[in-house]
Amino acid sequence: MPIKVILFDMFDTLMLIEKNHEFYSPSLMRMYRYLNKNGIDVPFDKFNAVYIEVRDALYAKADLNWEEPHFNVRVAETLQKLGFNYDVSSPLVAAATNEFCEEFMKFVSIDKEAEAVLKQIHGKYKLGIISNFAIPECVVKLLKDNKIYELFEVVVVSGAVNKRKPHPEIFQTTLKMMGVSASEAVFVGDTIDADVEGPKAVGMKVVYIERRMQKESEKFCPDQIIKSLRELPVAVQRY
Repeated sequence: MPIKVILFDMFDTLMLIEKNHEFYSPSLMRMYRYLNKNGIDVPFDKFNAVYIEVRDALYAKADLNWEEPHFNVRVAETLQKLGFNYDVSSPLVAAATNEFCEEFMKFVSIDKEAEAVLKQIHGKYKLGIISNFAIPECVVKLLKDNKIYELFEVVVVSGAVNKRKPHPEIFQTTLKMMGVSASEAVFVGDTIDADVEGPKAVGMKVVYIERRMQKESEKFCPDQIIKSLRELPVAVQRY
């Protein structure tokens, strides 16, 4: 079947996270300062310790089924463990998550070839994104800020559907939304398990963009390997 859809991973494929992923500490501190100014009167060390405890417990639980709870869940549970009665629907929780997102975005930049390549293939193929990230709103904001959001028909983020790559459900959900079969879609990504093994398992073609060395995998079998996004249009034409 001819290829009708190209689906992209987000981070380190279209958007590059800079400075060796050093965003976490400043993002967490910005979130804490916001909360502290809005009535969460606890020392940072205590907040940090409880946050890490909550985060790691959520990770352990979620890893069993490849789940991805929204970031608001960890914020709300942290506040509850600290003795503050806020749930995931609280405006304070949402605002705190946004503070984390705003700081994180300072460490993210669009790949220098992404916009031109996306515009080149847009119209020839339907485009979409499948991203693992706990703050879906942050993914959308980055796409809009970089003026490429309108190029994508579908943006599916794990934190919105509570399922992350490489679980087949997130790929199948996206394919259904776009009205195509797996054999009509190509996935482009940079991570072996999430972006190669995952889409291959549901029957998609895969173009692997080689960003860095990763541990070897017996299931690593992309259809094509590229070094940069500018190679993508030619790669897809080979199908």
